[in-house]
Amino acid sequence: MRCPYCGFIDQKVLDSRPARDGEAIRRRRECLACGRRFTTFEAPERPRLFVVKRDGSREEFSREKTFESMRIACRKRPVPMDALRDAAERIERDLFQEFEEETPSTAIGERVMRELQALDGVAYVRFASVYRAFESPTDFWEVLDSVRQEEPLAR
Repeated sequence: MRCPYCGFIDQKVLDSRPARDGEAIRRRRECLACGRRFTTFEAPERPRLFVVKRDGSREEFSREKTFESMRIACRKRPVPMDALRDAAERIERDLFQEFEEETPSTAIGERVMRELQALDGVAYVRFASVYRAFESPTDFWEVLDSVRQEEPLAR
């Protein structure tokens, strides 16, 4: 590994600790040439997981894409970004545990909806309206009714 500042190949490790819920190691390093410090993360290389879309096409799973779809649903909502990152990591971990090489896109969408429902009802409805391709107001009412049943009315 090269120093990001000067490109020198040797550095010493100052500190190592678990990161990302124990799935990675965070290392604080110091370059032996320029003396600057930087952080690296080491994680095991995961097998590739492909998403089978509704039209039959395939693309590699992306935690960032999952996070971004949840972030868009939560726009202007009081949902911390850390909570969304944690949810995206849980979704990724679940998918890698359940599927070996391919996963249907519906498995991802259902997990995203479950995570959003736990975080914010409005974000859940926003995501569901796009994911399930609502075509009538009745579709919205069905989702709203399911949200109402899970959340007690605040008065």
